[in-house]
Amino acid sequence: MARAVVVTSGGLDSTTALYWAIEKGYEAFPITFDYGQIARAEIRCAEAVSKRLNLPWKLVDLGGLAGIYAGATSLVDRSLEITREFSKAIIVPFRNAILLSAAVAYASSIGAAHVLYGAHASDAENYPDCREEFVKAMEKAARLGTGSGIYIEAPLISMRKSEVIRLGTRLGVPYELTWSCYRDGDAHCGVCESCENRKRAFAEAGVSDPTEYLG
Repeated sequence: MARAVVVTSGGLDSTTALYWAIEKGYEAFPITFDYGQIARAEIRCAEAVSKRLNLPWKLVDLGGLAGIYAGATSLVDRSLEITREFSKAIIVPFRNAILLSAAVAYASSIGAAHVLYGAHASDAENYPDCREEFVKAMEKAARLGTGSGIYIEAPLISMRKSEVIRLGTRLGVPYELTWSCYRDGDAHCGVCESCENRKRAFAEAGVSDPTEYLG
């Protein structure tokens, strides 16, 4: 059975990618990163899903990145506004490249030939590191840097978020155990850009949304 490291944030996209990997027959190794994000619930959700699946979840402390991101993103810096619509302040600069690099290192250490993450088409417009050309470039860099034939894959990259939800529903993804909100807490705020995207995607998918929202 081929091994795959799956970058799992605790969100619905990466959790769907994890379930996809299992359906495809991979021996999955979920990895989650603490980079100082305000939404600590992400990490709790990633752990909960991995435990449900009885998988060897790994949490990596990259908290030092919070110092780099100070003043740049409201997902880390509490002094910046969390917006209801997309804005530059919700971008975490070069995040996927950093996390994928660490995931490649982990994959190399456990003999995994595949690294997966949950990039999808709905994010491609605003996030360059969710585009197919980025995935290909990262894979090339990983192969050059490791001297191996490692694959970096984004199995959801051609899907809209609503399509991801339909796929996940078929796969049995427990979306009540996923977190999208940029804020922390026991329930989603319901008003940040990510919560709005989550609500919209469930509605477009025609799937009942199990999420508890405050607003």
